[in-house]
Amino acid sequence: MITENVAPDATANEGRTAQGQDRTTQDQDRTAQGQDRTDDRTRTRSRGGAQLIVLALGFVMASLDTGIMNVASNDLRARLGLSMSGLTWVVDGYVLAFASLLLLAGSLAKRFGARRVYLVGLAVFTAASLLGAVAPDGTVLVAARFVQGVGAALFMPSSLSLLMNAFPEPARRAKILGIWSAIVSTSVGLAPTIGGLLVGTLGWRSIFLVNLPIGIAGLLLTRRVVAAIPARGSALGGSGHVLGLLALGSLSYALIEGPDKGWSTPFVLGAFAVAAVAAAGFLVRERTARTPILPVALFSDSRFSAANAVGFLFNFAFYGALFVLGLFLQTARGASPVTAGLQMLPAVLVIPFGNMLYARIGQRIGNRAALAGSLALSAAGYVLLFLILVPGLPYWVIAVVLAVTNIGSGVSSPAMTGVLMEAAGREHADIGSATLNANRQIGSLVGIAGMGAVLTAAGGGYQGAVHAFVLTAGALAVAAVAGWAGMRERA
Repeated sequence: MITENVAPDATANEGRTAQGQDRTTQDQDRTAQGQDRTDDRTRTRSRGGAQLIVLALGFVMASLDTGIMNVASNDLRARLGLSMSGLTWVVDGYVLAFASLLLLAGSLAKRFGARRVYLVGLAVFTAASLLGAVAPDGTVLVAARFVQGVGAALFMPSSLSLLMNAFPEPARRAKILGIWSAIVSTSVGLAPTIGGLLVGTLGWRSIFLVNLPIGIAGLLLTRRVVAAIPARGSALGGSGHVLGLLALGSLSYALIEGPDKGWSTPFVLGAFAVAAVAAAGFLVRERTARTPILPVALFSDSRFSAANAVGFLFNFAFYGALFVLGLFLQTARGASPVTAGLQMLPAVLVIPFGNMLYARIGQRIGNRAALAGSLALSAAGYVLLFLILVPGLPYWVIAVVLAVTNIGSGVSSPAMTGVLMEAAGREHADIGSATLNANRQIGSLVGIAGMGAVLTAAGGGYQGAVHAFVLTAGALAVAAVAGWAGMRERA
């Protein structure tokens, strides 16, 4: 028998070499795993950025469309021979559909899935934009705007749900929401200028045609990069939505047609009566239904009620004043659509600065003081415009006053949201936010209709603008008092 003699040192060296190779292999495995995790994070970050951009497309499209209309309104009025009531319907038809269906859209998203409802809303909005672009008269254009409002009501709430689902981590979600807010604020701020350039160079139909490539891109990309959210059973509360739509539609008809047809005519008085009866029926339904649309119990909290009152009055004043401003710059001061769009920039681009100011002072002075103080500042700005607005007033004076005024608006918006969230708490945050948004849209609807009635009664021009700015100041002053008084118990 032959025995092979192996030196002990050689055996040990071989063992150490094997162990070293094992450690090297383990290090390589860990490095590969780390590289895989890095690649996964890179892919996740890239996919997250793509989802943010895709979901922002629809929101930006709707935001631009609303702002552009304030500059295009005078050209629309001239080209299509619209009366003031017809022009107001073009703007308010969109807001009416949007405000009336906003809460219903949230229920539909839960029941059928947010991505499906989002895609349907985008498709409806894009198709309605095409109809608006080829509209031969005011009647078809109003119909197109109404359908646009239906589409926006479907996709705008769903876009936020999809965004929240795409970014579940709280820290990353907060960062994404900041970017989202900046995108939306920038689009709102640039809308008048973009509208002025489009109308001035390509005509009013271009403000609808510009939506087509955005909408089509959104439809194609959403299917590829946005994950679906499973549908959940949800009661729709159909009768409540019908009563709400009937109340808002009748009120809008009365406010818009009253100046032309006469406030005492049977149709106008009948519309007011229908609005009152439908509103009463809605309130009764909300108090007795097993599945109320609005969080009735939350309204017993003075903070929640105050935030919703302020939201209504704030949008009444802000969007009503923008509607007046776009017409005033073109009809009374002779600005072209392009010039009017540029001149409206100071009134809207300062709003993000107000948002940032709130971020700095909100925690220090509290939402109550921030809300009431900023609303009072905005009211004071419109009082000053009422006092100094005369023919020949330099544009820069108007621009400075509007800029300071809307810095206050930039503080008011997040402050009222903060008040509402404090009252609603985490349990009711979603429905509380939806209620505030719907209430604000109703404020926009009534504000635009009301300002149109004021302009008609005053004969337009400087006189009409002065009367409208008085109404704006009054609404903001009442909002300031409501915000301060409503939070008195919890301050």
